[in-house]
Amino acid sequence: MIEVYSWPTPNGHKVHIMLEECGLAYRVHPVDIGAGDQFAPAFLAISPNNKIPAITDPEGPDGQPISLFESGAILLYLAGKTGRLLPADVRGKYEVLQWLMFQMGGVGPMLGQAHHFRIYAPDKLPYAIERYSNEARRLYNVINKRLAHSTYIGGRDYSIADIAVFPWLRSWKNQGVEMADYPHLKGWFDEIAKRPAVQRGLEVLAGARKPLTDDKAREALFGRRQLEQR
Repeated sequence: MIEVYSWPTPNGHKVHIMLEECGLAYRVHPVDIGAGDQFAPAFLAISPNNKIPAITDPEGPDGQPISLFESGAILLYLAGKTGRLLPADVRGKYEVLQWLMFQMGGVGPMLGQAHHFRIYAPDKLPYAIERYSNEARRLYNVINKRLAHSTYIGGRDYSIADIAVFPWLRSWKNQGVEMADYPHLKGWFDEIAKRPAVQRGLEVLAGARKPLTDDKAREALFGRRQLEQR
C-alpha cells in the first residue's frame, strides 16, 4: 500500500486522482499545512522542500521502498509503475511531458500567485493582482487553443498532463477568469470533472480543508517560518 502525505490542494489532488485512476491501494496521511505539519521532521525526511504531496511506496522499482516528493515526479513515477496514462511511444511520451512541464513551470506557480494576491495577501496590491490575473487569462488561452485542436491536453488520449492541469483550474473564479470565455477548455474541463476516479480523488481529505483566516496559518504558509533552519 502506498503511503500518501497530502492535503486537499491542487497539487495534492493531482496525486489523489492519479492513484484512483490507476486503481492503486493507498493510505492518506493528512499534512495540515495551515497548522505547520509540513515542518515536522518525519515529513521533511521524505519532502525536504516542506511541500505536499509526498509518497512512500514499499515496493519501489528495485523491490525496496522509495519516497518521492514533487507532484510531477510522483505522477511520472506512478505512470511508470503501472504503465498507464503516459504513452509508450517516444513521440507521444514527449508530447505529454511538455504539457506536464507547462503545468509545473507555468500553470501551478502563476495561478498560485493569482490566488495569493487576489485572495490571501493582507494588502491588496493592484499591480500584483493585475499582473497575475492577466497571466492566468493568458494561460487559460494557451490551454483553450491547444484543446481546439487536441482531444486532451497531452494529445489524443487522457494522460498525466490532464491530471496535472485539471485541479488548478477548479478555482477559476479566484483567478479572475471567466470560464465561458474559453469554450474548448470548458468542454474538456466538464468532461474530466465527470470521471469517477477524478471525483473520488477530489473527495480525499475534502472535509479537512479550512478557510485561511488566522495569523498562525498565514505564518506557516507565507511567513518567516518558511525561513527557519531545520
